[in-house]
Amino acid sequence: MGGEEERLRRWRLALGGAAAEGAVEGGLETVLEGADARMDAALSALYDEQERRGAGLGASAPRVARWLGDIREHFPAGVVQVMQKDAIERLDLTRLLLEPEMLEAVEPDVHLVGTLLSLNRLMPERARESARAVVRTVVRELEARLTRRTLAAVSGALDRSARTHRPRRAAEVDWDRTIRANLGNYLPERGTVVPSRLVGYARGQRGVRRDVVLAVDQSGSMAASVVYAGVFAAVLASMRALRTSLVAFDTAVVDLTDQLRDPVEVLFGTQLGGGTDINRAVAYCQNLVTRPADTILLLVSDLFEGGPREEMLRRIAAMTAAGVQVIVLLALSDEGAPQYDHENAAALAAMGVPAFACTPDAFPELMAAAIERRSYDQCRMTRPGQ
Repeated sequence: MGGEEERLRRWRLALGGAAAEGAVEGGLETVLEGADARMDAALSALYDEQERRGAGLGASAPRVARWLGDIREHFPAGVVQVMQKDAIERLDLTRLLLEPEMLEAVEPDVHLVGTLLSLNRLMPERARESARAVVRTVVRELEARLTRRTLAAVSGALDRSARTHRPRRAAEVDWDRTIRANLGNYLPERGTVVPSRLVGYARGQRGVRRDVVLAVDQSGSMAASVVYAGVFAAVLASMRALRTSLVAFDTAVVDLTDQLRDPVEVLFGTQLGGGTDINRAVAYCQNLVTRPADTILLLVSDLFEGGPREEMLRRIAAMTAAGVQVIVLLALSDEGAPQYDHENAAALAAMGVPAFACTPDAFPELMAAAIERRSYDQCRMTRPGQ
């Protein structure tokens, strides 16, 4: 295929039916055949306004299932996920996702899991197992991607936070760190380092060393954050050195800690949608704190408060004054800069509580920084406005 012909073909696929009409009028008609024609039909069903006013995808589950099969055949997985998301939002296909044959045809991804969780209470029993299979597939992919990095970062931070400069026995000395800390005392004539201070491993650090409380806003806008938070909570709960609690909230509060052994159960225990009462959730979390100086509270919320705002701020101020590390994640997702309540974020920042969006890939480093009480600016976070 010549360069000009290929260029016209690409423009025709990109611009759709309107491009075909303009091409004919300009004497540059491009005829799509075979796979190109099928790709064009799949794109038109979703993005062409004329098609959507006419046949489109309609409300037929078999027709949508065929369309889902077509896009999986002709487009890479990343593009398929974007098209599925657009179809759910633009063509209102949420009702059809309750059909088992639909769920078997979709490409599983985080956005789809969020949509299924929002439909959880409406889902008929015959579709529930198919939905669980979709959620389980996504959870396994996320665990494979994120677990090892999270465990390594958090374990390393716990080890570093347990260092001592007064090791009592030679077996407790961390010789690698001791040598590096004393390189300024190197004696070239003796070919050795004379340490002025020792770095060692603290003793008696095999029990629970940090309490971690994740409080997750399950309002509709936080769907992806709920999915990632559930997976990360399950990973952290697997570490004996941490005591991890997971609390989901809207206008009510649900403690999901006893389900953390199975992140799929955790996610199906959430109820996406509804209002938001952050103050009530913070009040519940206050009651979980028994060791303020060793507790990290991660509040995952866009801070749009439907409850008493001033009381919420007073509670968080009291927790930080007692020694609790409070961190607000405006989003825990890959979806870019989130919408959030700027006034509440500014009020929290004024009392020393950081508020920023965090990508899943940056979360392990965030946890490591929190455990070591390092500045969060050292992490690869996404600040509001960036």
